[in-house]
Amino acid sequence: MAETTPRVTAPYLEQFGHQTVRILGKVVQLRGEQATIDAGGQITVYLNRDAHLQQNHAVEVIGKVQNDLSVKVFTSTDFGTDIDFAAVEAVVDATHRYKEIFYESADS
Repeated sequence: MAETTPRVTAPYLEQFGHQTVRILGKVVQLRGEQATIDAGGQITVYLNRDAHLQQNHAVEVIGKVQNDLSVKVFTSTDFGTDIDFAAVEAVVDATHRYKEIFYESADS
């Protein structure tokens, strides 16, 4: 079975240490190879060379959660500026409420 990439927001990061996750958030700051995104709280992401983020755009990143709860980005996709972040958070909350449908948890 392929590795799943659970959708998370900042409050869920701690539950997924050293795991690959999927995050949809708004780019609030860019600093070279590092960015800050807002996904239910601020998350520092470390970009790869293929990442081309734009400030105030929505971005989906797939990456690995680090010890300090930052995320090392494997891939990213720009989703533009027309995103309903309340809906995104509702989807994330639903995936964790019914996690047995969406991903295998460590306590399964």
